[in-house]
Amino acid sequence: MNEKYQIHDADGIAKMRAASLLAAQVLDYAETLCKPGVTTDFIDQKVHKMIVDAGAYPSPLNYGGFPKSVCTSLNECICHGIPDTTELMDGDIINVDVTVYLNGYHGDTSRTIMVGEGVTDEVRRLVDATDRCLAAAIDVCGPGVPVRKIGATIHGLADELGFGVVEKFVGHGVGYEFHSGPTVRHHRNNDPGTLVLNQARSQYTPTFTIEPMLTIGRTNDRMWKDGWTALTADGKWTAQAEHTLLITEGGVEILTASPAKAAAAAAAAK
Repeated sequence: MNEKYQIHDADGIAKMRAASLLAAQVLDYAETLCKPGVTTDFIDQKVHKMIVDAGAYPSPLNYGGFPKSVCTSLNECICHGIPDTTELMDGDIINVDVTVYLNGYHGDTSRTIMVGEGVTDEVRRLVDATDRCLAAAIDVCGPGVPVRKIGATIHGLADELGFGVVEKFVGHGVGYEFHSGPTVRHHRNNDPGTLVLNQARSQYTPTFTIEPMLTIGRTNDRMWKDGWTALTADGKWTAQAEHTLLITEGGVEILTASPAKAAAAAAAAK
């Protein structure tokens, strides 16, 4: 991964917003598909069509040899699950990780979705804790904030809630490249560097992801022979949530905020 920050001008930021909005819309659509009896291949096919119909390209497809258009990670799969003929079952959880490439820029987002009504209370707490850790990490972001504060915030809240934090996989810069600096660790660390608003010129700023992965059990992984699929070593379940973010003068902007969830929140507030 290129560790240099990707710096965007106003046009680049506008394109990042557009790519990220499309990614969020695709993820909202993917969530509606996650029902018992549906295969992860079916989700991949539908996601692929929506992305292509929007004039974009699914960033994962053929990236480093990844064979599908979306990552679908079930239950004990930490990340990078490859869609196949596996059928979702009532009580499963699935992380759907969507990245789209639109007009030269990538938007990257994921969430863990509960399938049916049979998800156990412990697993519901895991999914909720993962969402809360992502939200807490976003809340501390702003110009001049040490990057390591993100990991400290996630790790501290995960400890409080009784879940482990996967250390191997990280957040990253995203923009005209799929992956770049900064490396954003989700655990306590001593990495140098700060989140920046200004670099080179005042109107230039980088974009990046935060994507914590929490586990019920141990935090180490084992890899399948496909070179992509990462599972928890002990087989315990895991959840992940991810947003693409932009540092602003006032703090941070969530570029991949869910339109469906925003609409639901607005309706509930009436």
